[in-house]
This record gives sequence, C-alpha cells and structure tokens, in this order.
Amino acid sequence: MTASHGTAPSPFKQPRAVWAVAFACVVSFMGIGLVDPILPALAGSLHATPSQVSLLFTSYLVVTAVAMLAVGWVSSRIGAKRTLIAGLVLIVIFAGLAGTSNSIGGIVGFRAGWGLGNALFIATSLAVIVASASGGFAGAIILYETALGLGIAVGPLLGGELGSISWRGPFFGVAVLMFIALVATIAFVPNLPKPEHKTSLAAPLKALRHRGLLTMGIMALLYNWGFFTMLGYAPYPMELNAHKLGLVFTGWGLLVAAFSVFFAPRLQARFGTAKVLYVNLFCLGIVMAVIAIGVNTPAAVIVAVIVSGAFIGINNTLTTQAVMLVSPVERPVASSAYGFVRFIGGGLAPFVAGKLADATNLSVPFYLGGVAFILAIVVLASGHKLVDAAEKGAVEGEPVCPSLQRVGATPAPGYQPVIVAVGAIENADEIVDAAALMARDAGRPLEVVHIRETAVVEELAIDAEDAEQARATVLSHLDRLFTLGIAATGQVLTSVGDHAAAGRVLAQHANDIDARAIAVGRSPRGQAAQFADGSFTTAVLHNAARTVVMVEPGKAPHRLSA
Repeated sequence: MTASHGTAPSPFKQPRAVWAVAFACVVSFMGIGLVDPILPALAGSLHATPSQVSLLFTSYLVVTAVAMLAVGWVSSRIGAKRTLIAGLVLIVIFAGLAGTSNSIGGIVGFRAGWGLGNALFIATSLAVIVASASGGFAGAIILYETALGLGIAVGPLLGGELGSISWRGPFFGVAVLMFIALVATIAFVPNLPKPEHKTSLAAPLKALRHRGLLTMGIMALLYNWGFFTMLGYAPYPMELNAHKLGLVFTGWGLLVAAFSVFFAPRLQARFGTAKVLYVNLFCLGIVMAVIAIGVNTPAAVIVAVIVSGAFIGINNTLTTQAVMLVSPVERPVASSAYGFVRFIGGGLAPFVAGKLADATNLSVPFYLGGVAFILAIVVLASGHKLVDAAEKGAVEGEPVCPSLQRVGATPAPGYQPVIVAVGAIENADEIVDAAALMARDAGRPLEVVHIRETAVVEELAIDAEDAEQARATVLSHLDRLFTLGIAATGQVLTSVGDHAAAGRVLAQHANDIDARAIAVGRSPRGQAAQFADGSFTTAVLHNAARTVVMVEPGKAPHRLSA
C-alpha cells in the first residue's frame, strides 16, 4: 500500500516453514490438471467408458464440496497446522492407493478420500503461509499466488510426462511429492494459535440464507458446471496421447494463471465486477459451442480449450470477488459456503455429462455446458443490483469497497493535515514517525491512515488483520505521537483486493479535507503485483490534487510525480 518506486523486499526470502507449505500448494494446485492428460489412457487401460472415468472428478469434487462445510469447524478446534497435516496425510494415502488400483471403481473411491484431504489442505494453507511468512502480508500473498499459478501451469505438463510412462504415474507422483511436503510441514511449520472463537458447523449453510451469497453461489455452480464439463470431456475428441494432452493443458493452465493473477483485477477495476463477468461468461458459452460444433475436429477442440484458459482465469478471480462483495457474513464462512456450492456444481457436471454422452453423442454435454454459462449470466443479472450496491459500499456486513473509519477524536474542520498512508508492515512506525517530522516542519497536524488489507485468491479470502487489530495499531501510533508532542488523528482504510481503488478513495479524502500533502512509504508488493491489482501510490498520484511524497526512515522525503 505504499510507493512503487525503488526495489521492493523479495517475497521469496522466507522461512523454511513457508517454503514447505508453498511447495505443498504447488502440488495441490496441480491436482485437477494432473489427471486430464491420462483420462483417455485410463479409459483404455481399465476398459472403462468416458462416463465412468468422469466419476474421478465427481467423487473428488463432491467430497471436497461437502468437506468445505466442516473445515472451519475442524481448524478452529484443532488448529491450522494439525488441519493442514491431516489434509496432507489423506492426500498421500489416497493418491498412492489410486495408483495401485486395478479398477475404475477403486480409483473413484480413492479420489473421494483425496478430495477430503484437499479440502482440509486448501482451507488452511493460505492462513499458515500468512502466519509464518516474513516480510509482511503482501509477500505471503505473492508467494501463494505464485504457487497457484505454478501448480495450474505445471500440473498438466507433469501429468502428461508421467502419464506417457503409465497412467499410474501421476497418482504416484502426487503421493511422493505430497509426502515430501508432509515431512517438511511437520518439521518446519511451528504450532500456530487456534482462533479465538470456534466456528459453528452450521455456519456455512446458515450463510446461504442470505440472498446475495446464495445468488452468487448458484452463479458459481453454473459456471463450474460448464468448466468441469469441458475439463472432464474435452480430452477425448482431441485424440492425443498423454504427452501431447499435457502440452495442450499446460498452455491452457498458463493462460488461467496469467489472466487470473494479472488481468482480472485490472479489468474489474476498470469496468466493474458484474460487467466483466457478463462478457466473460458469454465468451465461455461461445467457446463451449465451438467445441460442441467441432467435436469431430480435434484441432478446433484444442484451440478452443487453450483459449478458454483466459476466460476461466478471469472468472475464477472475479466470481470469488462477487461472492465477497455481497456476503454479509465473516469471510472465512462465506468462503466455505461458496466453496460448497461451487464444487457441487463441478462434481455433478461430469457425471451428468457422461450419462448424456452415453445416451446421445459427445457434443451434447458441451452444448449443455454452454447453456450453463448462459444461465449463469441470468442468475448474475438477478443479483446485479446487490453487486453494484456492494461496490458502492451500500451493504451491511464487512466492508468490501474501500472505506475510511475514524479512530480516536474527530478533528476540527479546516485542519489541513499531512496524511501518511501505511499498512501492516514491519517498518510502519518508522514511516509514520518520518511523516510526523515532515508535518511538524510544515506546522500541520498529522493524520495516520492505516491500510487494512484483505486478499482474495481463488475461493479464499484472508485478512492481514481484523478490525480491532487495525484500530489498535492506529491508537498505538497516536499514543506514540502524543508522547512526541505531535498533534495527530487516525483513520483505518479498508481495502479488499483492489489496491488502486483504495488509493483513489484516499486521494478523494485528501482533496475533500484540503490536506497539505500525502506521505507514503516504499511498497512491499513489487512491480508485478502492482501491475496485477493496481498500484496504490499511482492511483493516489493520478487522483489527488496534492503533493505526494515518499518517506523512508533515515532519508529526506522526496516528491513523487505521476
């Protein structure tokens, strides 16, 4: 939440505990793509029909969906590390057993156990990385997103290479890699404190009573119906071996990762969540129609699948953003409820597609998938006003659009302060104190604006700190400044995902109160992350009719230019 100029601290200088979990994240995110290249080989070797093989997705995703309802209850009682380890143990056991199986029914059953482990793992991995990372919240999120992108992109490639040796290869590969991650997690990840309050088992289902969350959840269900129809059945009409299928889905995965991390936030910031989703879902419907029409033309299917990666990457990010926008409940509960509905759609789609393909022909499931994408537009339209209201801040619950909350005494009108914007970073005190000296020299009071960040990654949303912690941080700054004889006031600026939007809100606030100047520190996020979801400082520079300066401990403040 600070300036982009200069060199940011590297998010990759982390303790061994973080690398252990990040490695496991890469392998976990490989999960779906790893299996795709071996689907035709699996069907041939075990004399199974495509509809029978599709149950690998159904058992995995349906169990993951149901387990998402309970992961909050489990982790709030046994702690994040134990939940993480339990998930890893289950993945190792059931991935290994799937590799030893000689029947499609056995693999389907073992994939269900794998899905349970995956739910326990993905629900806690981000929290463990954030809790264990050095260099602050931003570095932890960058590392997690890197693991996400790497896993999605590399999974199909590894699956294709191992699958070209034997269809058992990807299963044994996951088991071995996750066992390494399990040992490293046990050895290096410290015990983390349990949450202060326990999550109710019924909380995610109760959350679905809220119209906004249920509406966005149904939209996600329909989207995942189309997505997993394509993922489960597109390999067959391509008529490629495991190695070449791996290359195709690697190209797809690279686009998913790139558009999810780098392009989706920028499109959202420019056009709004709902508008981008409308266009994106429509494009996915067209892609599915192309696959259905060209189901007997392998080249057409290959190109359509690779291109779909761009739209899927955007949708994966913005669908979660839409859920968080309209959700009036705590974000972990909203994530669990959303994950449940989302994965149910993904799990049922391959099963239904298989039955349709057996009864008709292979093009029909793809037509149905296209219809699901179009129906998702209709459902989104029914909740459009809720999304718009949330983006404007006119909803109850946790704030999603950037918003300022006063901490401490309200200043008198016309106080024209120097504003310092700073997040929950290691040298926050030094940045505030440097800005305080600048304010004192200018004969103006200081206003401390503390940035409270929430990151949204896939179906997960995690806060750098809760509201009380952010408030306590501001009060700590104010108390310290009081002892130094510097007049100061405080605010908390809540930011969810979109850093540039937070910068625009701060700029408008500075204009409204006729602030003398705005001081920022050096960004801990780096250039790539700032390109992805917008630079806070750049947004301030472009929107504030004020002087913007960078302050660094031990250095003279210097003015920034747009």
